[in-house]
Amino acid sequence: MPGPDRRITLLGPQRAQPSVASAVAALGVDGPLCVITAGWQEREGEVDELAGHLARPVVDLALYRRTEELFRRDPGLFDAHRERQTWLRELQRVYRIRLGHALDAARDMLREDGDPLVLEHERRAAVAALRTLDRYHLKRISAAREAFTRERPLSERPAVAAERAELARVIEASAAVLIAGGHVAILINRMRILDLAPLLATRPIIAWSAGAMALTERIVLFHDSPPQGSADPEVLDEGLSFVRNVVVLPHASQRLQLQDRLRVALFARRFSPATCLTFDPGTRIAGDGRRWSEISGSYRLTARGLLSKARPVPAGASGQ
Repeated sequence: MPGPDRRITLLGPQRAQPSVASAVAALGVDGPLCVITAGWQEREGEVDELAGHLARPVVDLALYRRTEELFRRDPGLFDAHRERQTWLRELQRVYRIRLGHALDAARDMLREDGDPLVLEHERRAAVAALRTLDRYHLKRISAAREAFTRERPLSERPAVAAERAELARVIEASAAVLIAGGHVAILINRMRILDLAPLLATRPIIAWSAGAMALTERIVLFHDSPPQGSADPEVLDEGLSFVRNVVVLPHASQRLQLQDRLRVALFARRFSPATCLTFDPGTRIAGDGRRWSEISGSYRLTARGLLSKARPVPAGASGQ
């Protein structure tokens, strides 16, 4: 786990408004950087633009390529991984069925008019049911992952050990680790296969979009108006837990109907006591993953259905 001197910076999306260079400058570190772009999948390694923005060497850790090569060299690992992923997709499918009903009930309670004393109790119960379902889903995912690891200890596979040794060498020679966005499920999956968390705990981290989501305790997928129709916010998986008590919401102004007080209120209540933070272009928060000494351009969703400007948490405070 990250130590007490951990330095983590989370940024908003980078395509329209790059800010990685200023975040690196704020860290005050010298030397080469390494980057994780596994979420880009086949586009992994296309870091020339990033290196130009940073004006310093950038080494891609190539997690996606490394795991594809592992699967090619170890068909047994590939077959087991594919079987587990099929199982996890089925878990996600049935979870969505239950989630739709639980969300409908919670929304109905929030919309309902009547005796406030009666309704508030029912609203809390409806939100509690959502939280219980989310926790149950994460528990099943965790159990599946633990069974996979127990039956096939990755550390005992020579090819995995060799890749981790090479990754350790590159990370130890880097002044900081950057984690880019892309497909968050692919990203967290590749990081876990190569057991990257202990290696990342030794370096400052700058992450954005899916990279920032992967550092949290739970990864929440969301989009109020996706191209294929309506969608409900859903818990996908546990993250690496370097960032505590925060739900990261990249592109929040595009993907969430932030003017809809009912939606905002339900989102905030459902994931409380974690703070749901918007991450739009230009956002930057920095700290140790538990408390944030700098917050710029981010808003938190409130239980009243409003947005409130997120503020730094002083040392010694319990949270926002």
